[in-house]
Amino acid sequence: MARDETQPATSAHMKIPTASGADRVRTVAFVMSPALGDTLNLLVVAHNLWLAGWRVNVFGDHAHSLAAWFPHLTIAPALMPGDARHVLASYPFVVQMHRDRPLADLRGWHPGFIDLHDVEYAKNGDCMARRFADFAATRFGLPSVVVSNGISPPTSLRGRRHTSRVAVHPEASTADKRWTPQRFVELARHLRTVGLRAEFALDARELPRWDSRDAGAPPLRTFASTAALAEWLYESAWFIGNDSGVGHLASSLGVPTLTVFRRRRIAQRWRPGFAPGAIVYPPWWVPTAGLKERWWRESITVRRVLASFHALRSRTAVQSDGAASEWMVQ
Repeated sequence: MARDETQPATSAHMKIPTASGADRVRTVAFVMSPALGDTLNLLVVAHNLWLAGWRVNVFGDHAHSLAAWFPHLTIAPALMPGDARHVLASYPFVVQMHRDRPLADLRGWHPGFIDLHDVEYAKNGDCMARRFADFAATRFGLPSVVVSNGISPPTSLRGRRHTSRVAVHPEASTADKRWTPQRFVELARHLRTVGLRAEFALDARELPRWDSRDAGAPPLRTFASTAALAEWLYESAWFIGNDSGVGHLASSLGVPTLTVFRRRRIAQRWRPGFAPGAIVYPPWWVPTAGLKERWWRESITVRRVLASFHALRSRTAVQSDGAASEWMVQ
C-alpha cells in the first residue's frame, strides 16, 4: 500500500544487527515479507518472543518505517540477498513466513531456519494473528502468549479521535481481491447520510484508476510512508476495505474493521484479528468455488456491507473524546 520513500533501498551504509554475546542462544532474526499484512502478523511471533526475554532483530521495510511504533524491537530495512548470509549466519534461529520468499534459499543453508507455511495453511477456523500466537507458544515453548504484535502508537496521537471518519481502502494487491469501485463509492454516499465521513486511502500508483470519479466521490488520500498511513488510521473511527494489509494495520491499532472477501475460507484465515471486526463474503447461494471467484463482486451488495458495518458500529461505538465504549487496545 504505502511505500516509504524516505528509507534507503538497500542495507548499505547502515549498521546491521548481528547475533552475539552470552544470550545468543535466545536470539532470533525475523525476515519480513514485503507485504504489510504478512509483516504485522509475523510480528506477533516476534513480540511474544520479546515478552519471553528473547533478543529479537527484525529485517523489513514496512517494519522499519514503523520502528518508532515498535520501540522494544531492533528493526532494520529489508536485507538485500547479497547481505543475507553474512548477516544471518550468526543467528541460531531465522524466521521467515514463507519458505522461499523474500529470501529464496534460506532453508538450504541456514540450520536454524523456521517458516510458517504449515501454520498459514492449517485447516482450522483461526485467523492468522491467533495462529501465529499459538505457533509462538508451541514452537518456542512459551507458557503464555498474547494475540498482539506489540505496536505502540506515539503519545501525540489519540486513538479513534475522529469519531465520524471511516477509513476506506478500496484497493488491494491484486485485482481478484477488489470489490467494485462503484460499490465503494455508493457505500460512502450511504455513510454520509448517517453522519459519517468516508475517506479513501490509496497508493499513489493507484490514483489513475480513480481519476474519473464524479464530484460526489469521497476524498482520496495517499501517504508517503507506512508510518504516515498508520497515524491516519489510528485516529480514524472505523475501517472498511478489501482483503489487504491496510486492514491488518487498522486492526493492530485498535480500529474496528469490516473486510470484504472473495471466499469464506480465505476470510477465516486472513480476517484482521487484533481488534473487533466483521467480514463479508459471497452468500451461500453462489454454489461452487469457480462461480464464487467469477461472480463474488456482484453477489456482495452494498446493502449487505452496510448492514454488517452498522452491526459492527453498534458494538464498537466511540465516545465524543474518541475512546472506545466497550473495549480498549492492549
